[in-house]
Amino acid sequence: MEEELLTGGSSKGVISQAWTRVSQIHQSTLDRWTPHHKARWIGSAVLLLIFGLRVFTKQGWYIVTYALGIYHLNLFIAFLTPKIDPAMDFDAEDNGPELPTRANEEFRPFIRRLPEFKFWYSVTKSTLIGLVCTFFECFNIPVFWPILVMYFITLFCITMKRQIRHMIKYRYLPFTHSKPKYQGHEETAAKVSSK
Repeated sequence: MEEELLTGGSSKGVISQAWTRVSQIHQSTLDRWTPHHKARWIGSAVLLLIFGLRVFTKQGWYIVTYALGIYHLNLFIAFLTPKIDPAMDFDAEDNGPELPTRANEEFRPFIRRLPEFKFWYSVTKSTLIGLVCTFFECFNIPVFWPILVMYFITLFCITMKRQIRHMIKYRYLPFTHSKPKYQGHEETAAKVSSK
């Protein structure tokens, strides 16, 4: 009896150790990819292109494509949405929260509900799953694809219209490309002392 417990326990221990090692290698790989924004997104775009070419050349798996598009749209909306919804952060005297207008007011940076890395990771993982699904005929459900395209375009327009209204109402911009960059107190003091 003890021998069975020992051998069964050791095989579970080996499996547990192997799984832990695979998890560590996976996390290490993700950590190495984190600073390479452009390369990661180019890789995801290539993967999406391969998926699209496979669907186009095989003329099928439209339901998989539609589901993937809806999932990517939901990820994109979460990427554009602030972590703390300003609609829920009303002051008693205001109509809603506002960004600071004076230097002595609190600075609240835009924090996304879905960070960029998790957005990329989810897009890549879901595209890989979708690509794998195209190799199984059971997912190739016959459907009139122009209706799915119209549904997706309608859903995209309605969702983006609502998101843009939300951005305008609460005056936030989820992108930092054209925003002014402010210097910290220490950086300003260092520049003055160097002159």
